[in-house]
Amino acid sequence: MRVFSAATYFGALTLSLALLTGCASNGSTDSVDEGKYADVAERELYESARAALDSSLYPTAIERLEALDTRFPFGAHAEQAQLELVYAYYENDNWEEARAAASRFIRLHPDHPQVDYAYYLRGLAAWQAGRFSLERLRLIDISKRDLGATRDAYNDFRELIQRYPSSEYAADAQQRIIYLREILARHELHVADYYLRRGAYVAAVERGRWVIENYPESNASHDALATMVEGYMGLGMNDRVQEVLAVLRENAPDHEQLNGGEFQPKHH
Repeated sequence: MRVFSAATYFGALTLSLALLTGCASNGSTDSVDEGKYADVAERELYESARAALDSSLYPTAIERLEALDTRFPFGAHAEQAQLELVYAYYENDNWEEARAAASRFIRLHPDHPQVDYAYYLRGLAAWQAGRFSLERLRLIDISKRDLGATRDAYNDFRELIQRYPSSEYAADAQQRIIYLREILARHELHVADYYLRRGAYVAAVERGRWVIENYPESNASHDALATMVEGYMGLGMNDRVQEVLAVLRENAPDHEQLNGGEFQPKHH
């Protein structure tokens, strides 16, 4: 479902059979065949691309929008076509292409009235790239996977909110940030637990501290404190143990690793 206000659409004109030939599948597009569109006027090519978008023929729309961008980079429809190309890439599951096209649009048109939409789409593309079908079936925990794309999405949505707090996309971005923050924080704690089990206590403490400093509003912050307590115990740093343990007791007296106020390490 399209979430942006498109430029005025006058209705697609009937083109030659060669122009109307396009792949209707959701697979990746081939490189633009410039000769195929060599004699097509800018407005005509743009309207045919919009017609393909409206019909959810995303590979065809991508091909025509790419041709438009190549042939008329400074034309009347250039900016809108570049923005719609981001959307077409996104809908066609071309996540990296969508992110690259969004970044290019932001760089070229920082003052465009819909630049916030480009930031939003860039974040959505990273969001989708970081998700897995098995996660939807609840068969795996995404926080245990490589989270490069998830971090990109978190940063993209944060940048959108910081730059455009009144954007119509800000509320949705904020909800996604909350979800992503929990995943990223839990991922850090999975790594910290790995270090604790192997006696790498300094590394475990640093991971716990990272969660508290960077994701203080995360639900994982109490577990991060517990990680630090256990790490300091392994290092024999009793003063630090008591210092962090006092914070844990004050903020999470019912934490699972506190038994009658006494700390129960997982790996000692």
